[in-house]
Parts: sequence; C-alpha cells; structure tokens
Amino acid sequence: MTDNRHRRQPPQPHDGTCTGTRLVHAGRGPGFADGIVNPPVWRASTILFDTLADLDAGIAAPDAGLYYGRRGTPTQWALEDALTGLEPGAAGTKLFVSGVAAITTALLAVVKAGDHVLITDSAYEPTRLFADQTLARFGVTTTYFDPRVGSSIADLIQPNTSAILLESPGSLSFEVQDVPAITTIARARNIVTMIDNTWATPLRLQPLALGCDISIQALTKYVGGHSDVMMGSATATQALWPRLKAATYRLGHSVSADDAALVLRGLRTLELRLDRAEASALTVARWLEGHHHVDRVLHPALPSHPDHALWRRDFAGATGLFGFVLKQGTRADTAALIDDLRHFGIGFSWGGYESLILPVEIDSIRTATATPLPGPLLRLSIGLEDPADLIADLDAGLARYGAQF
Repeated sequence: MTDNRHRRQPPQPHDGTCTGTRLVHAGRGPGFADGIVNPPVWRASTILFDTLADLDAGIAAPDAGLYYGRRGTPTQWALEDALTGLEPGAAGTKLFVSGVAAITTALLAVVKAGDHVLITDSAYEPTRLFADQTLARFGVTTTYFDPRVGSSIADLIQPNTSAILLESPGSLSFEVQDVPAITTIARARNIVTMIDNTWATPLRLQPLALGCDISIQALTKYVGGHSDVMMGSATATQALWPRLKAATYRLGHSVSADDAALVLRGLRTLELRLDRAEASALTVARWLEGHHHVDRVLHPALPSHPDHALWRRDFAGATGLFGFVLKQGTRADTAALIDDLRHFGIGFSWGGYESLILPVEIDSIRTATATPLPGPLLRLSIGLEDPADLIADLDAGLARYGAQF
C-alpha cells in the first residue's frame, strides 16, 4: 500500500477523561486533521488507487482506509469516532441521514422475517409507522408496551422476540423507563435491546453501560444544535457492531461530509449548551408548576414526576425538552396561547439554540396505554434565551388562554 493512501485508525475508546475534554479532542487525532484544528471537509465519491496492488488491498479491507465515497472519508470518520468515544463499551458508530434512518437500520440489522419485536408505546411516531407498515410486510409482528413496564417486560416476550426498542424519556410524554431491568431480562434471553437516546444524549445517559446493545440519536437535535442539519447515529457494542455496520452498507446509507462537519462543530459545544438548556428548562418548569392554568408539568427532573427516582438513578442530568398539561380546553384553544408568543417558535424537532412550543396529541398515536388528560398537552424545547424572557412570554400566553373560558 503506498503511503499516500489515507489509513483509518481504530476509534479511541472511552478513556475516563472528563466530558468537556473528550468533546474538544475527539475526532481530531492523526489522519483526521493533521495539525489543523477542525477536521477538513473531505468530499469524495471516487477514490483513486495508484496501483493494482493498492486496489486489491482496498478490496480486501474496504474499511481500512479511503475506498469509495459511500464508505466515508476522514470527515465522517472523525464524527463517528468522536461519538463512539462518548459511550463506554462502544465498538463503533454509523451515521445516517436522519434519526429515523438510524432507528430503522438498527431494527433491520437485527430482525428477520417471522420475528417479533417489542416497542415502547412512547416511541417516536415514525418508528411505529415503520414497524406497522414496513416490518409487517415481511412478517415481523410488533407488540407495543407500557413505558413503565420494567421487569414485567418478561411477560410480553415471545419465543420469536428478537429486539426490544426503548425510548427514555419519551419525547412527547416523558416517561422514564427502567432500562437496567429490561436489558437484564433481554440479555438472559439473547434479545437485542436498542434505545432512542436523543433526549439525553450520551452526556446525560449512557445506555450501553446500562446493558443496551445499540444507542441511537437524532443528531439533528442536541448534537447538531443549530437547526440546520439532519443526521442520525447508531452506536453499538462489540457484539452488535458487525451487524450494524453490514446493514448500514447494504442499505446504502451515507451522509455528506459537509453535514458531518456541521455536526462535529455542534459537538464541541454540546456540554455547554446542554448545561444552559437544563438550567433554563428547570427554571421555566418550576414556574409552570405554580401556574393556576397548568394541571401538571412533565419533566423527569422535577420531584413531582412519577419516574423521578429512576431518573435520579440512571441519568447524569436533564436537558431542555419537557411538557406541560393545561387544566381545560382543546387543541384549538391553544392558538390563543401560542400564536402570539414572541420567543417561542411553533415547530417540530428540538435541541437548537432557539426555543420551540408544540401542541401534541398522544391518544391518537398510542395503542398500549391510555393517557387521559384534562386539557391540551404542550411540549417545550427550551433554548439559549434568558429564562426570564421565556417566562414572561408564557405568562402572557397563558393569560390569553385563560381569558377564553
């Protein structure tokens, strides 16, 4: 192999250094930047080989270095390795064009025709659609379960159950799952567990250390952090890594080097942004708990949350996404609250620097659990604005809301 062919180094495992230090230095070693602070954007489709021997060596080991654009360049490798280094017990990470693509590929890496999968009833709606409309076409059946099932998950396992998909907390209703209880039972029965860890990121929850096999994120949210890039990731243990890597390649997944560079930039400030979002969100959530139009606040870090003890046990902190329930009214009534807000945009997603509000209806999505509420449920993503301004904005909106009744 000639010395001008770029070689990929094995990802550096979680080394016990502090989070901020890892975020600064991850993916910046030899071969990624070579003296430049930020890894350059390597755009490529075709890779040229100097000799036939070089070509044959590449064919024999296509992941050992530059081979073909779909296999990645140092820009994508830098992000993959940085994410791998955030998860104790991780063997590798693959990137996808969205969080949904990461979830669906992780499932396809595990299940086969005739299998049965268990999915939390709080799962992201596109995940449910994939299970109900795509996996079902191949004879894979799905059972949705109460997010608070805990060790009783054992009662739902069938002889052909191959995977359990978790999401903790749920991104609409914010139940916290007993991940260790579920993964212990799954491992005893050789069932793969995977989790959508977008709410927490590896900075707040490390699922592989709690027994999960695959940890999934929508990098679109907190890691990207600026509402201008779509991407997902799946990080696997050594046992699952070959299957995840093979499924990713066979399904043709690839992300652009430009997008990978944007997410790498967001990763560097992730800890600072999460700390600010967490503090501001708790300030807003505590204020909402005392408001006379609010029935309850759904934030796992609040002592009033039914799963607060689980959150304290497993999580290293909170983030900026939570919900609150109004005491009366309908979805249509929420227009009075949200339409004239000054500092909250109305939109999907979360984790950017800007604050968002979204009215959500979960009863039409869920099948395993009932969630009767006295009034509308609204989800807040708290950004980097001053929390005093956000509270004043919500106070005015809630006054408009209450004036209707």
